[in-house]
Amino acid sequence: MSQNPPVFEVLPRDLSAYRQGNVGIDYVHRFESGKPGPHVLINALTHGNEICGMVAATHLLDTGVRPLIGTLTISFANVAAYESFDQSRPFESRQLVHNLNRVWSAAELDGTIDSPELQRARALRPVVAAADHILDIHSTSQDVQPFWVYPAYPRNAEAALALGRPPVHLVMPSGLGSGTPLIQHGRHGQADGTGVALVVECGQHFLQSAADVATAVAQDFLAHFGLIAPLADRPAPEAQRRYELLETCMVRTADFRFARPVQGFEVFANGELIATDGPHEIRALCDDCTVMMPTREPIVGREAVYLTRPI
Repeated sequence: MSQNPPVFEVLPRDLSAYRQGNVGIDYVHRFESGKPGPHVLINALTHGNEICGMVAATHLLDTGVRPLIGTLTISFANVAAYESFDQSRPFESRQLVHNLNRVWSAAELDGTIDSPELQRARALRPVVAAADHILDIHSTSQDVQPFWVYPAYPRNAEAALALGRPPVHLVMPSGLGSGTPLIQHGRHGQADGTGVALVVECGQHFLQSAADVATAVAQDFLAHFGLIAPLADRPAPEAQRRYELLETCMVRTADFRFARPVQGFEVFANGELIATDGPHEIRALCDDCTVMMPTREPIVGREAVYLTRPI
């Protein structure tokens, strides 16, 4: 199922100048206002080839953004995977061993399995736990419209709807079903917890438009919680569209195939064939079943596609 190579408008840059943070953890920078207010974490590079987050985080650092109230933390997560980037194999630097965005349960963080990603998650654990509000910046392998992803807690929905861009929301009533993402670590994964934790998927990994979305959304997020002044030229929000995650389908065999070409947001009728996976079939679970995040290159054991419905 090999596809044409992507367009490269933004490529990795050397991050060595950002390695020395100020909290004793590499690539983590914290700025305190000295005034009461929330602690907000802007996290980039949970996946090594999702470059838009790097652009947003370096923009905040390079322009000297400082919080008016509360505390701002800016982190670069999987720098080891990022540094493995090879333009001839641009999707392979997503991770070295484990998906850093699926290992945030206490069982995995306290377990005996080891990998570069688990080591990094364990190092970042106090950083994530300390934050009241989290923006985890991601991008997509396909060139699709940007969207939010978040657990279906009212506090998350209220913030994402108030922010208004991107105008598309993927809401997870029961989590991802394929591991524990960073935004569901600790109290942020509890219905009765506190604090907002959102993923923003900014568009295709290597497009300038994704970097622009990431930078704008990071600034919007900080302004929403009062850490910086709102952007003067912020556009009016568009009509909001929300989708509910019904099932996360995994790749089970090397014979996985989509029934027709998909990039994301294609709609299937109830029972319509979406993909075959060896002897298994993936069919639409309802009318207007909308596929999101379809895999570009199926790998056994990794996610194949999200099945959603509009809400």
